[in-house]
Formats: sequence, structure tokens, C-alpha cells
Amino acid sequence: MIGLIRSELRKLFTTQVWFWLLIGTLALTALGVVGTILSDGAQGNDNPNLSTVAGQRNLFAGASAGYIFVCVLGIVAMTAEYRHLTVTPTFLATPKRNLVIIAKLITYAIVGLGFAIVSALLVIAMALPWLNAKNVDVSLTANRIPLVLLAAVIVVAIYGIVGVGLGALIRNQIAAVSVTLVYLFILENILSVIPKVKEAYKFLPGGAANAVTQVSQNNTSLLEPWQGGLVLVGYGIVFAALAGWLTVRRDVT
Repeated sequence: MIGLIRSELRKLFTTQVWFWLLIGTLALTALGVVGTILSDGAQGNDNPNLSTVAGQRNLFAGASAGYIFVCVLGIVAMTAEYRHLTVTPTFLATPKRNLVIIAKLITYAIVGLGFAIVSALLVIAMALPWLNAKNVDVSLTANRIPLVLLAAVIVVAIYGIVGVGLGALIRNQIAAVSVTLVYLFILENILSVIPKVKEAYKFLPGGAANAVTQVSQNNTSLLEPWQGGLVLVGYGIVFAALAGWLTVRRDVT
């Protein structure tokens, strides 16, 4: 298994996809920090003030901003095998396909952890001096902020697993990435504000992730953090099982 994980990491780092997605992650994270701090207390901003516990949790939960890019990276890892026709030699070298899938799932969970840790460090590096300059008291050891940062890291890792599962489900790379981005950027946000269906938002991946990281959202009810964690882990397990089941039963051509 260690050899397979090394092989997956070698495949990853022989391309520049991971690098540009990491840059995108850091850019989105930085943009979120800047937007949150600059809009603090502004007219029309319904988010909690940064002087409050809820506001500070929202700010540091921005460490999970890279979940979209990690999900895409997991999709690319799976679909690239079919797009570049490397899936045949991969399965010839390792006839037990489940082992290949498990290696991919572990690899991209680890990559997700790495992306999230770097994002968390960026949020801390930007937020602490900026908030101090605004005379806002904040402590990384208080108000459950360490738990928020830990939750953000775990959320991103789970999305790496989800990405591999989506890649196994939709083997066309362009289609898989497009469907995922439309869902994460557009559809979930729409569902969260439609009166008759927004109660279901709490059970969707985005709602569960927000519950885990303790993000406060006005007019949107979320699960308790532990409940959101169970729901999100459930999505990870479902997509991991889906990846294994589909890969074993489908023809590789």
C-alpha cells in the first residue's frame, strides 16, 4: 500500500496541476480573509462582527476554502487515468483494483490535509496582525478556534475523498469538474436560500461542512458540529465505497 501511495504522489507531482490549484486555494483563502475583515461592521453586512466569538469562528473557518480545489484535484487524479489511457497499465501492475482506489483515496485525503494546513497558516498570518491593528482581541487558544481550524482541515481532507469518488462515477474529466463546480458554486447556494427546500441544506455537503467548522449563517439553520461531522464523514464513506464498487465492476476501456 505504501508503494501505491508513493506512486500516486509521484503521478501528482509530475504535473503542475497541484501547484496551480494550491495557488488558487491560497488566493481564495486570502480573498476570504480580506473580504471578511474589510466588510466587518459595514452597512448591509449581516455576518457577525469580528469582535464576537461567532465572527472570529467564521473568519478562521476560511481555512477550509480550498475544499473546492482539493475536490477537483481528486477528480482529476481519477479521470486522468482514463483520459490519458494510463488506467490499463495501472491495473495490470496492480490487478486488485480496490488497492489502487484505496491508495488514491488515502493520497488525496493527505493532499487535502496539506492544502488545508497551508491555508490555516495563511489565515492566521493575515488575521492576527490585522485584527490586532483594529484593536480586536483574538486568541488562537480561546473560543474553540483551535477546534474550528482542526475541523477546517478535516473538511478539506474529506473533499479529497469525495473528489476521487466523483471521478470514478463520472469518468469524463471535463464533465466531472464542470458538474462539481456548478453544484458547489451555484446549486448549493441556491438551495440554501429557497424557502421550501433550504431546511434540507443542512444535510448537503456544504451545510454539513459549515456545521463542522461552526460557521454562523443568518436565516439558515445548521446541524450541531458533531452531527455535521457525521454527515460529512458519511458522504466521504459513500463516495469512497462508490469509487471502489464502480472501478471493480466497470470495464476500463
